Amino acid sequence: MNKAALYQEQQRDDLVRQHADLVKRIAHHLKGRLPASVQVDDLIQAGMIGLLEALKNYDQSKGAAFETYAGIRIRGAMLDELRRGDWSPRSVHQQNRRVADAIKAVEQETGRDAHDAEVAERLEMSLTDYHQLLASLNSGRIIGIEDLGVSEDALSPEVHQNESTPFQDLSEEQFQRSLVEAIKTLPEREALVLSLYYDDELNLREIGDVLSVSESRVCQIHSQAMHRLKARLQSWQD
Repeated sequence: MNKAALYQEQQRDDLVRQHADLVKRIAHHLKGRLPASVQVDDLIQAGMIGLLEALKNYDQSKGAAFETYAGIRIRGAMLDELRRGDWSPRSVHQQNRRVADAIKAVEQETGRDAHDAEVAERLEMSLTDYHQLLASLNSGRIIGIEDLGVSEDALSPEVHQNESTPFQDLSEEQFQRSLVEAIKTLPEREALVLSLYYDDELNLREIGDVLSVSESRVCQIHSQAMHRLKARLQSWQD
């Protein structure tokens, strides 16, 4: 191996070591909303593969910082691994759809944000049962921004795949605008939870400390917010 190749390999190894903590941070952040059967070590292993792919494919000329690009690839690799071993029974997916449909129906009828009690009534269950359902759905499968109908790349406009087409770029740009507008219409507490979770990368317990509520209540608010977004962005999923 010549000196140039050795130097490049050394640079790659240095970058891997520098960003190992990023992989661990993203893994523990995802683990906070996954069932106990999911092992954080498996997430880290998938994330390290994502980091190596990021090192191989990163193009500085695209304008994104490496850490931004790597974070997307790492998280994507973890989500891909989880989806390959999807533990969610069909009933969980059906329940997610039922909740989103109920929220949409209430909001169409009332012209405002659906209240928890109204959604529970639409689903013909008590408020307590509805909150328990939200918590179980939030831990039963991945419910996050990346599950709203497009790839996570749509949330980072400065990062584009080499194979992206003008149509794909336009579609993702339109989705991003729709997503931003939909988030703006969320009830204040739900929008705050999403901001703390996705922007500030706080876990559920830390968000609970900020809002002075229990971790389980944060889980419910997060799940409600995601179902509300799914209802309001349903045209992108159909």
